[in-house]
Amino acid sequence: MKLNELQPSVPRKDRKRVGRGMSSGTGKTSGKGHNGQKSRSGSGSSLRAGFEGGQMPLIRRVPKRGFSNFRFKKDFAIIDLNVLNLFEAGTEISPIMLVEAGIIKNVKSGIKLLGNGTLDKSVTVIVNKVSASAQAAVEANGGTVVVHTVKTFKENAGNTEKHTNKTANKTA
Repeated sequence: MKLNELQPSVPRKDRKRVGRGMSSGTGKTSGKGHNGQKSRSGSGSSLRAGFEGGQMPLIRRVPKRGFSNFRFKKDFAIIDLNVLNLFEAGTEISPIMLVEAGIIKNVKSGIKLLGNGTLDKSVTVIVNKVSASAQAAVEANGGTVVVHTVKTFKENAGNTEKHTNKTANKTA
């Protein structure tokens, strides 16, 4: 096959040609019916979602219910034990090292270590969460797991130690 022999693939369905006479089935009004707002061009954007022609829309008639914690969800980057075998024995594996090695794209809310796979080396791992099986596996190989907890806004707001130190320094 040569470049001059290439042909576009045959479409499965013919294009709908509108406004081409009554015998086509979509002549005159082009399948849009007679007059009215919905027959005009750009009418899809002029009708907002849920608009019911001035009648109280369903979304406003039905009461609000429930609560979603989705906005406050913590999304942890997950790594498995077998990933730690990529590093040399005795190294301290930090979140920055995992990103630089291309194992995770970004840290998100933190890193969680899971016990999937096997670990053959003694390493020190710095993570934000760890499963019990993963911690046992790392410690069985002579390694350690350092868990850094990510403080929430509420926990940081409750930290009055900084405030007391500042006021103490001003009075001294």
